[in-house]
Amino acid sequence: MISQSLMDLWYGFGVAFQWHNLMWSFFGVLVGNLIGVLPGMGALSAISILLPLTYVMHPVPAILMLAGIFYGSQYGGAIGAILLNLPSHPPHAVTCLDGYPLTKQGKGGTALGITMICSFFAASVGIIVMIFASPLLVEVAFKFGPTEIFSIMLLGLLAGATMSRGSPLKGVAMTLFGLMCGVVGTDVNTGTIRFSFGLLDLSDGLELVAISMGLFGVADFLMSVNRMSIIGSGAKLRLKDMRPSKQELKTAFWPMVRGTAVGTLFGAMPGTGPTITTFVAYALERKISKTPEKFGTGMIAGVASPEASSHSKTQVDFIPTMSLGIPGDAVMALILGALLIQGIQPGPQLITEHPDIFWGLIASFWVGNVLLMVLNVPLIGVWVKLLQVPYRYLFPSALFFIAVGVFSTQNSLFQIWEVLAFGVIGAILMTLEFSVAPILLGFVLGPMVEENFRRALLLSRGDLAVFVERPISAWFIAASALLIALQVWAFLRRGRNKGGDKPEVPQTA
Repeated sequence: MISQSLMDLWYGFGVAFQWHNLMWSFFGVLVGNLIGVLPGMGALSAISILLPLTYVMHPVPAILMLAGIFYGSQYGGAIGAILLNLPSHPPHAVTCLDGYPLTKQGKGGTALGITMICSFFAASVGIIVMIFASPLLVEVAFKFGPTEIFSIMLLGLLAGATMSRGSPLKGVAMTLFGLMCGVVGTDVNTGTIRFSFGLLDLSDGLELVAISMGLFGVADFLMSVNRMSIIGSGAKLRLKDMRPSKQELKTAFWPMVRGTAVGTLFGAMPGTGPTITTFVAYALERKISKTPEKFGTGMIAGVASPEASSHSKTQVDFIPTMSLGIPGDAVMALILGALLIQGIQPGPQLITEHPDIFWGLIASFWVGNVLLMVLNVPLIGVWVKLLQVPYRYLFPSALFFIAVGVFSTQNSLFQIWEVLAFGVIGAILMTLEFSVAPILLGFVLGPMVEENFRRALLLSRGDLAVFVERPISAWFIAASALLIALQVWAFLRRGRNKGGDKPEVPQTA
């Protein structure tokens, strides 16, 4: 089996290194990288714009180009999140939590260097998994029905609710607010429009890109509108200063490994988007850290783990998409649509019927990631120089790109008003010391939790015991219960410690 996989991979490199395929792959990663850097833009916008181009292209270069845009934007998205606190792609919202504080400490270049290393490592692992473990992962993926997906989503929701800094109750409150935002729109099962307040534009729900840009982009601008200094003016601009030290690499190594494992696991599960992956990786890193209170203040582990998980999932995501025809998120749905437009039916027979597409795509992942390394090493100084742009130029420019990016998703001005509304809400919540990251998690997971919960109950005829009778689901439910128990125990322990310290407080008359 291994020797056959290696022979197939060698054939894939032959396909990927054909001149026209290599050209389109380079074009894809270059466009993806540039689009990822721009605030408000992302892979979804770029692929949507370039999708008509694939109508007149051969299937192989068309898929290689779209895939290059996808994982190329992951690199670029991290740059915007770290340097400008602007996640152009929702999974990078978690990177903002520690990446942007590192920038404000003058370590933006170091954070980008760590991100680049973690990204290449995680992508390489994801590619190896695709080569040697595709049959096994496809078999595991078939075992995940609505019951199992609901259970793992529930675990991710609970982990994310307690992920934020400060009071866990504030984190739970923000997650619930995100859940409320997630149920706006048309009910999938009944077709009933919910919580639209009579606005036709809300019949399809709130826009993920609009919420992400509002909470993390516009809100930060509103909080910093009176600041006259330059962002990260103390950042190092020389290339040698952007190389992480041995201690920083040592600090990032195990978070990188754990994040890669999380991304690989979630990438094999159909129907799970990349946003939950980065949130779970960050939450895991914070839970096992000896200093969890420092997360959100500029921890290298808070950048390495979610970025590694994002890139490993990006590669492994193609397994359920190509082998089962089940996209993990909206971007994978677009790539799936491009395959169908070319008359290619994704499924178990794709590997044998179209080996040039499957193995050429896998080989192009390695080629594309090497190209990204080559592109970003000399350009990383250019990205850091963005920090020297004065606020009076940066803010209007970034807001312009945010408006363009959000408008391009659905060609609707209403989405721009959504960005403004959530920007104001985010600024108010940040002023009150609420973490806005759990809002995005609740918004993303809420509809999936509801849909799979109702679907599981329909299949079991209303029997709730199905969630503990199925082994995989039972494990995730047990993990969720354990997480709740640990939070209650930690709360009671803090209460006892405060009670013990009380007699030491001097009394005033």
